Amino acid sequence: MKLVVQVKLLPTPEQATALAATLPRCNAAANEVSAVAFEKGVFARQKLQKLVYADLKARRLSAQPALHVIRKVADAYTTLHAQIEAGLLGDEHSRRRRKAESKPIAFRADAAQPFDDRCLSWQLDARSISIWTTSGRVRDIAFTGEPGQVKFLATHRKGETDLVHRDGMFFLIATCEVEAAPQFEPADWIGVDRGIVNLATTSDGDNHQGKGLQRYRRRQARLRAELQAKKAAGSRSAARRLARRSAREARHASNENHKISKKIVADRAARPAVHGREADEAFTRSSLSASPSRTSSESAPDWPTEGSSPSSVRPDRS
Repeated sequence: MKLVVQVKLLPTPEQATALAATLPRCNAAANEVSAVAFEKGVFARQKLQKLVYADLKARRLSAQPALHVIRKVADAYTTLHAQIEAGLLGDEHSRRRRKAESKPIAFRADAAQPFDDRCLSWQLDARSISIWTTSGRVRDIAFTGEPGQVKFLATHRKGETDLVHRDGMFFLIATCEVEAAPQFEPADWIGVDRGIVNLATTSDGDNHQGKGLQRYRRRQARLRAELQAKKAAGSRSAARRLARRSAREARHASNENHKISKKIVADRAARPAVHGREADEAFTRSSLSASPSRTSSESAPDWPTEGSSPSSVRPDRS
């Protein structure tokens, strides 16, 4: 089973300049490779490499980064074709599918770039890395992370690592491989009713709401309204700030949901099992008691909306 670990880089100004110049160069090359693949109708990795490898080397990309650019483009087209075959972009007459098939795949200037161990090395004891850039090899770039993350990287890291530029900061997302947990039959179940004010109400009668969630929602709604007004007036910077804020709110929502789900499982695993009519009556009482008035203006992106169907969470084996 594969997991990822994200750490934040702490580059000096000179190191940050080298990193910031690398991603646009690699993604510009990826856009050229994508255009060739689309024009020639060649999407297989090896065939595409024969067409464009020499041109990438002429752009002063080293061998491994050039191969990673080709691989990134081939994988992007593989994903697109799989989505089309699965019908995720609609039928052949849908506008979304026609748009996807009518032009080459484009990569943002700051899109993530993969690196392997020949392009990036870790010095975990020193909390630093050495990485290839278009300005040459840059060494001793510090990174920060939790102690558990560093230990996990030392024992399980395997495969590629992606360099990500987000909100003016650089991150590394490393692939780790761990053994899959053994399968087991759950000893109990718990019903969960999802809502807006109370994000989760369990059949045990517990209401779960993120700490300070209402205050956070009101503040975010006010800031969104201000930025939307500026965007409507033609401010391009407001549009960029609105997009960054939307991503930040989505990450906050994901984090709150994760903490609540972990708490539900941990609390239920520590309690005796309740079955049958008693469990059904407890769930009905808790659902009815946790239905305060709700307004759509208080909702935040990516949180469960009112009327969502109940779900069930199976606690880990204690």
